[in-house]
Amino acid sequence: MPGPIRQEALPPPATGQIKVGVLLPLSGPNAELGKAMLEAAQLALFATSGERLTLVPRDTAGAGGAAGAARSAVGDGAQLILGPLLGPEVEAVRPIAAEARINVIAFATQTQVAGGNVFLMGFLPRQEVAREVSFARERGIKRFGALAPSTPYGRLMTDALRDTVGPAGGTVTKVEYLDPNGSDTEAAVKRLLPGGGPEVKPEFDALLLPLGGDQLKQTARQIKAARAGAEQVQLLGSGLWDDTSTAGEPALYGGWFAASPLDQRRAFESRFQATYGRSPPRLASLAFDAAALAAVLSKRERDPFSREAILNPSGFTGVDGLFRFTDQGLVQRGLAVLEVTPEGTKLVSPAPQSFRDVAF
Repeated sequence: MPGPIRQEALPPPATGQIKVGVLLPLSGPNAELGKAMLEAAQLALFATSGERLTLVPRDTAGAGGAAGAARSAVGDGAQLILGPLLGPEVEAVRPIAAEARINVIAFATQTQVAGGNVFLMGFLPRQEVAREVSFARERGIKRFGALAPSTPYGRLMTDALRDTVGPAGGTVTKVEYLDPNGSDTEAAVKRLLPGGGPEVKPEFDALLLPLGGDQLKQTARQIKAARAGAEQVQLLGSGLWDDTSTAGEPALYGGWFAASPLDQRRAFESRFQATYGRSPPRLASLAFDAAALAAVLSKRERDPFSREAILNPSGFTGVDGLFRFTDQGLVQRGLAVLEVTPEGTKLVSPAPQSFRDVAF
């Protein structure tokens, strides 16, 4: 069973019920994900003894969308909002929550919507890149390349690579982009690894591949087949690699990616499976940790969900590991580095135990 979120030096417990709005897509195309996240949030109240907390679920996919859901939750007395899921929805919710003087812990990853009364709980790709680059430099890797989709996400990842490699003492020597609408990646791989015999080495020692699913597998196979010299290239992944199907692809064996620590997350997944009879989607852990955080903060005697309480510099520990929020409303996470193996993912660099050991 996942352990409760921990916080340094809790204040004296308070009494009385507190309502927390949970804004998720409970109908429409993302209903399956939204319902699983709501179930994870409900599970968190049992794990944290959150008897004082009452969740107020609202559907963001109904009439009025996220704004209507937020108004309904606020009207029902919610003192904090968890969710919504997408950046534009967060923008719609922000002014409604601000007028009610309550904070929002959202699940989005678009950093431009953070700040003020909005805190982002979602996994931020830039931090994954920074963790991987730091570990690769510890292993002596200096030259980095990237093969990314020509999308906002892909360019965010390549920008993060450039931003983090230089200060870490390395160089970015090659970047290529894939057509996001095309399934064939061969042309991009040829640009990345032009012809030559085994004696002609690639221009980089590590290659960032922020891809997922079949496109990731196809691209990795083509890279391995392109030249013998590519065998010496260390593949680096992204959160899209955090998928059980990744472990079954031989072309990815030995690749590294940054993710939350495995032990507590696996315990959460087992508890979810035992309770609901199915495996949780990856984002369900965000809802669990957000609800568990709300339960912990609700024990404060006054202003349980104040900005000061949310910005505890010591942070919190949940099923996705160590995390805290910055003044800008962004989450900082203590990430582990995992390696893809035939048996599954293997820990190669543990997550930090406190923020004294984390550099951002």
